[in-house]
Amino acid sequence: MKKLFVFAFLLAGLMSFQVVAQDDSDEVTEEEMKKYATMEVLVSAFTQQKQEKLVEMIREDEVLGGGARYNEIKSAWGNEEKMAEISVTDEEKAAYAEIQSYIDSIGEEVKEYMIELIKDPEVLGAATYNKVKRAMTDPSVKSQIDSMIAELKLQATSDADTQ
Repeated sequence: MKKLFVFAFLLAGLMSFQVVAQDDSDEVTEEEMKKYATMEVLVSAFTQQKQEKLVEMIREDEVLGGGARYNEIKSAWGNEEKMAEISVTDEEKAAYAEIQSYIDSIGEEVKEYMIELIKDPEVLGAATYNKVKRAMTDPSVKSQIDSMIAELKLQATSDADTQ
């Protein structure tokens, strides 16, 4: 009976050790949070580049003549009566549709870029991404990561300004 008690005690101790070991492995490290924040900043910069290209496309479109006509067509798009009122030409429709096609592709491109970064173990890695996402349910972890993201964005902005 004494051996059974000792065995049960040791088994319970071993089980509690495994639980503690699992808890420690789920704890997010500073480095993992930094990797996650870096990935977020890279995705944000990529999205910003796509948006800047969009603005440039609209401004430089010779058919639409800049943003004002684009916005006018945008507000009437899909309503044939309104489009007739503002005299949208077939050429303008084609130019607008091309810009809309680019807009539609941005979301998919950003998603693909983000997945690429997540899968790359040198940038982040899928396991780290999932671990950090789970940890972000804790408001203090989320706050810490948000601070890191803001700091990295500020640093990137100041680095760009000095170049």
